[in-house]
Amino acid sequence: MAATEPAAGDDSLYVLTACLLTPARFPSVLGDDYPAACAALGLAPYEEGYGLLFGQDGLGARWTVVIDDVSLVAVAIASWDCGMAYDLSPDESSVVAGLPGWPLPVATKAPGVPDPHDPEPEEGDPAPLSPPAGDVWGPAQRRLGADEVALHWNEWRDRIAPGPTQERPAAAPAAAQDPYTGVRRALEELRGYLEEPPPAGRVRSGFAGEGARTIRADGPGWSLVARTDDMAFVLLDDLPREVLPVTRGPQLPALLEGLDAIAVRPT
Repeated sequence: MAATEPAAGDDSLYVLTACLLTPARFPSVLGDDYPAACAALGLAPYEEGYGLLFGQDGLGARWTVVIDDVSLVAVAIASWDCGMAYDLSPDESSVVAGLPGWPLPVATKAPGVPDPHDPEPEEGDPAPLSPPAGDVWGPAQRRLGADEVALHWNEWRDRIAPGPTQERPAAAPAAAQDPYTGVRRALEELRGYLEEPPPAGRVRSGFAGEGARTIRADGPGWSLVARTDDMAFVLLDDLPREVLPVTRGPQLPALLEGLDAIAVRPT
């Protein structure tokens, strides 16, 4: 997916990959919503969003370059997803910021330059961005986990045996403290979103096929993945790596439809 060949000199950038930073589509490791994700990179929550380019300079250093040409990045990503080459070469006038490091893991590296490494810091430079650690559990890991459940919905759904509909946790494990206390809190806060809309991107809706939508929502300490025609899964900061199912019942469908109505959708 490389787009820009490095030229002589250290200021060139070899773009390895890219992603969008918009209200409807942003790296969830950065925050629960779009304004929080922007703040994590020191950016204003520009309504049209940004494109993030991840690359290496002529010395091999990692850089995240922020541009305001969202359409250019969207076309590049769509082309790469189809297996097509695309030369992602933004105009210098579209560059908003250059940040050391990468906030996400990048599996490739540029040919002809040293292996990826953080650039040498200069006085006043921000700390290099880095992906979240995989051996700990916190908000970033919880949101990434929810993204994985959404991506592999059918696999997670197949783990839940069919049965009577119920608006309560499916097969709640026995414990001294009910682990679904956090699930009930998340559902209550989601109902609150219908009365007072949350920040942009806190609730997102994506196509799920057959007339259904996938709902991704986040809040303080929790993340939710659901389909409007089916059930939901909740992940909590307080329960590392647990994916808690909530089967369909009399209130869940209306909640999900309401969330879909206020959700940000990709354009």
